[in-house]
Amino acid sequence: MSYNKRKNKNKIPDGPIPAHRLKATSKVMAIVFVLLASRIGWIQFVQGAELKEKASRQQTLNKIISPQRGSIRDVNGKYLAVSAQVDTITINPSSFIVKNNDPSEAKKKTLDNQQKIAKALSDIFTLNYEETLAKVQSEKKTEVIAKQVDKELVDKLKSWQEENEITTGINIDPDTKRYYPYNNLASHVLGFTGTDAQGLYGIESSWDDTLRGTSRKNCYNSKCKWKSNIR
Repeated sequence: MSYNKRKNKNKIPDGPIPAHRLKATSKVMAIVFVLLASRIGWIQFVQGAELKEKASRQQTLNKIISPQRGSIRDVNGKYLAVSAQVDTITINPSSFIVKNNDPSEAKKKTLDNQQKIAKALSDIFTLNYEETLAKVQSEKKTEVIAKQVDKELVDKLKSWQEENEITTGINIDPDTKRYYPYNNLASHVLGFTGTDAQGLYGIESSWDDTLRGTSRKNCYNSKCKWKSNIR
């Protein structure tokens, strides 16, 4: 008898839900709705412009393509200053971030990947490892690793990329390097250029606008193909 009483006491009564429960549930749902609407409004109207700008920067990639610097010859046509084809190595740090459903695992794999890439780049181009790692872990869209790199080192980098199956994040961009076939001959007249191929002294400086030519800016984003703009 007592068992049946306990059973009946625990049984959920049939019938309509009390009005006070409906009111309480409605209030909770109304509060949640207001909070969600406020959050959406904040993102759309207050942070909208900032978030749109950030998305645009992430989707757009700009590159400056420098022309080969003009040669300098004497009255007999002998080359006194020439430019040879080399390369500039840049990286996109965000490409080295490993995504995983487990945040701790993703963080560990990302660090391992960044250290591996920094070690390879510092070894190939004889750079300081800590400084290279800082660039690999940078939040910038693009970091310059080495300028005016000869073909031999570029080939080493390409071989390492193939062996480690790294196809994105490391860029090899065309560049030029200045050479003087007669070394220091008439150097006080010819002058010299800086690492950015800009004339700093002598003829290289006074005729810099003519010798350096016109750079081209290439822009790419997810909505269009490469576009070139003359500077």
